[in-house]
Amino acid sequence: MQTDFLKVEALSKVYPVSRGKTPVPVFENIHFSIAKGEFVCIVGHSGCGKSTILNVLAGLDSPSAGTVIMDGREVSGPSLDRGVVFQGHALMPWLTVMKNIEFAVKSRWPDWSREKIQQHSQQFIDLVGLTGSEHKKPSELSGGMKQRVGIARAFSIQPKMLLLDEPFGALDALTRGVIQDELLKICAATQQTVFMITHDVDEAILLSDKIILMTNGPRARIAEIVVNTLPRNRTRNDIHKDAQYYRIRNHLVDFLVSRSRELALTSDADYDPRNPPEVRPGEMDEDADATPRPLKQAAIHLVN
Repeated sequence: MQTDFLKVEALSKVYPVSRGKTPVPVFENIHFSIAKGEFVCIVGHSGCGKSTILNVLAGLDSPSAGTVIMDGREVSGPSLDRGVVFQGHALMPWLTVMKNIEFAVKSRWPDWSREKIQQHSQQFIDLVGLTGSEHKKPSELSGGMKQRVGIARAFSIQPKMLLLDEPFGALDALTRGVIQDELLKICAATQQTVFMITHDVDEAILLSDKIILMTNGPRARIAEIVVNTLPRNRTRNDIHKDAQYYRIRNHLVDFLVSRSRELALTSDADYDPRNPPEVRPGEMDEDADATPRPLKQAAIHLVN
């Protein structure tokens, strides 16, 4: 039985407002847990507080209420136990690929020799497929290569948890697919625990074990946690051949198009925020609709 590696309890966030106005929580009473080695995506419309939740997990922001416990210790600030990759690569432009990664490695293990730091850094450069680009600076790299450096840097400090804030959002579809495949391989090899924000339904299905669905803000909450019932060794070329894929995708699309807003406007007396409902749309009856359902253009505008 899996044990909780990360536990989020009663998390809420309220931002200051002008005098005379009543502050409204961006999100409130958020409860969820992540097992060690689990890949969890969080999906919801802009304004529901996804990035704020990630920043709280990273120790870069403080909640207005609630706690985050990781590996038995409360998260109270930044730590090298948590690696973060943002949509912007955040590389130091005056340093080469190797030096960017070495900087992180030296911060993690300041007593290591120069040779050991270089050997360790090279291992992760090779891991993300950037062998031969060690001495290039960020200005000489494509957008996809920069993101690979960011991922290599995050993995190089061997964090207990990896936090990804839409790291592939600015990339073209082909580059995005290649890096998603690399990420799957790395996570499978290292049993990395991951929490990721994405607006891409197909990306969430490809990468995740569970998908947290947030209602619209303000006062956003977890509507449900979708269990990805596709086999874990899934690949981009094969997942669409499984009928479960369309059941899961249709469930997510329906949530984003209509239910996320409807649930935000209604209250459910039976809803227990401490135990958000888990659903397994991939285990629907065989007669259930398993045909592809397009994500309407209107929904795309709402999500992004």
